[in-house]
Amino acid sequence: MKNYKHEGESLPFLSTQKPVVLTPSWDGRRFSNDEPNNKGMTITKATQFLKPPIDKWKIVFFIFIIHGLGTLTPWNMFITAKSYFVDYKLSTHNGTNTTHTVYASNFMQYISFASQIPNLIFNWLNVFVNLGGDLTKRIVYSILVEIVLFIITVVLAMLDTASWPGTFFYITMITVIILNMANGIYQNTIYGMVATLPIKYTGAVVLGSNISGLFATIMQICSSYMFSSLKTGAIYYFITAMLVLLVCFDTYFALPLNKFYRYYESLREKDANKKSNVSVGKIPYWTVFKLAGPQLFNIFFTFFVTLSVFPAIHSDIRLVNTDFFIPSELFTSITCFLTFNLFAMLGSLCTSWVKWPSSKYLVVPVVLRAVFLPLFVFCNYLPKGVVRVLPVFITNEWIYWFIAITMSFSSGYLSSLGMMYAPQTVPSKYQLTAGMFAAAMLITGIFTGVLFSFVFPVLVANLSF
Repeated sequence: MKNYKHEGESLPFLSTQKPVVLTPSWDGRRFSNDEPNNKGMTITKATQFLKPPIDKWKIVFFIFIIHGLGTLTPWNMFITAKSYFVDYKLSTHNGTNTTHTVYASNFMQYISFASQIPNLIFNWLNVFVNLGGDLTKRIVYSILVEIVLFIITVVLAMLDTASWPGTFFYITMITVIILNMANGIYQNTIYGMVATLPIKYTGAVVLGSNISGLFATIMQICSSYMFSSLKTGAIYYFITAMLVLLVCFDTYFALPLNKFYRYYESLREKDANKKSNVSVGKIPYWTVFKLAGPQLFNIFFTFFVTLSVFPAIHSDIRLVNTDFFIPSELFTSITCFLTFNLFAMLGSLCTSWVKWPSSKYLVVPVVLRAVFLPLFVFCNYLPKGVVRVLPVFITNEWIYWFIAITMSFSSGYLSSLGMMYAPQTVPSKYQLTAGMFAAAMLITGIFTGVLFSFVFPVLVANLSF
């Protein structure tokens, strides 16, 4: 037997022996990208020879669906709660008579601007400026700010604001502005992150964003049926939004624990390191924009057409025939909000199996969607506070509903294809930037569509044949 040294003397085998590591992994070995291990292999070199791991149980795919849900939760929660704001908080009630205040007449346009202007600005800023630090800080801080602002919204729902509707209106607008400043950073960063993964994961974020609208609509309908009071329904409705954001916050920290995500993250870091060594880290933004330009236009124009009619025009189309099977009090909720969000989600989901047309010809159906602009105006569109002089050409609810379904499905399908194609048009090391450009163009399309929607009340009030 080997004799060991006495107490107090150094024991070589103890001083050099390393602790036992169970289930060793790349993260556990702490290898750097610069220093090779004892076999002369760095982690980034090793990933080139490893077979890409699979997304077991589609965990990463579903996490990005959840984040897609979170990116549009603020917008959808506020626009779907139109009745709460317009008919309850911003109206005066005398017995059975309800009088809308001046703040209620154009509430949808006001809240659209309060949402989309800061969202637009901070989406574009996030492409060029490192807002809030690294990716983790940007996402974490953004979600936390949104949760705090939804808490303020719930408190406002609890208070009796009947005597100060103007103050309530301005507090709500300020809340929405700050909420969407944070959301602009969050949304843009998520699309940049997912652009470095296989193409279907960008589709997962778009799918989640379309599910967000459906989710908000279902929650609004359920809260109106479960609670007789609009106040109580709104409280639980906005609490649900907070819960969604908390799930987004939690699942974000699950991503680095997943081998599939770590693999693609290491490839992204390798490309970033290679780029910094070669070109001092400068990104050729204009080159990336030109390469992705055709798909960026497709994204922009798809959302421009959609937001020109939804929700501003779509939600003000009224029932013509009282014998239609949907009652008047549910007509807008079902044919507008539920229909749009359900079929936009289904359209987005279809891109998981069908990707037609190709990126070269996607512009054709995107441009053809401009036909929806006059079609919705020809329906029984009756904006509040406006006397329509333009004749109503489409008086059949089934035809109107078919137009709504087609518009909604094509919006989800074509926007998903555009978002998926955009990062594939640039070299892999610039895919994150292309994904951020795509998110910024998405918001630009939404903003210009909302802006253009102001034309239609003037049009129907002054144009006649």
